[in-house]
Amino acid sequence: MKIFAVGMNYAQHNKEIKTALLQKGVGSSDNDSERNPVIFTKADSSLLKDGKPFFVPDFMGRIDYETEVVVRICRLGKSIPEQFAHRYYDAFTVGIDFTARDMQKALREEGQPWEIAKGFDGAAVIGEWIPKESVLNEQQMKGKERPAVDFSMLMNGELKQKGNTVEMLCSIDRLISYISQYFTLKTGDMIYTGTPVGVGPVKPDDHIEGFLNEKKILDFWCR
Repeated sequence: MKIFAVGMNYAQHNKEIKTALLQKGVGSSDNDSERNPVIFTKADSSLLKDGKPFFVPDFMGRIDYETEVVVRICRLGKSIPEQFAHRYYDAFTVGIDFTARDMQKALREEGQPWEIAKGFDGAAVIGEWIPKESVLNEQQMKGKERPAVDFSMLMNGELKQKGNTVEMLCSIDRLISYISQYFTLKTGDMIYTGTPVGVGPVKPDDHIEGFLNEKKILDFWCR
């Protein structure tokens, strides 16, 4: 099982964290729709599910939540054309991409990889899987329309993040196609598709709930 994640996939979040969409020397396009997705991976030991508590690693500094729609790959695929990518995932859930923000910032400033700030134990939380056919309409199921899935997160009963997958700069199908150029996708692999505006820190005793189209499918505590 592989866990892929996508950075900078919502314009308002990009502004929120004051991060340029294209770093100097990385690319030349100023058009969000033309840039390649920002892809990173998380270790399999980062997966946290079944409502188990997240133990905040205080030695890593500030830990931020990032609420995301996650899709599950359902078949083997390599170099998948975008028009067929809708056939390669079968379920949605809501996940939290935990980020050691202080550590990530320091590593970036030093020009070092920042996977350690994203892939530590427990940093990839997922909720209950919901079959794709229960979420999408007929046209979306056939890949003729872009999926429009509402998702949100409450922390201690307060709304912290809310978004819809139509707001993503790179669609789910595009992400699957792009990732499969470099990695063979296998059944059970997951893709965290990016976070909207509203990220923030967590602390012990915070209670997090995640919703997909108003259905609660994620519920856990920070310890």
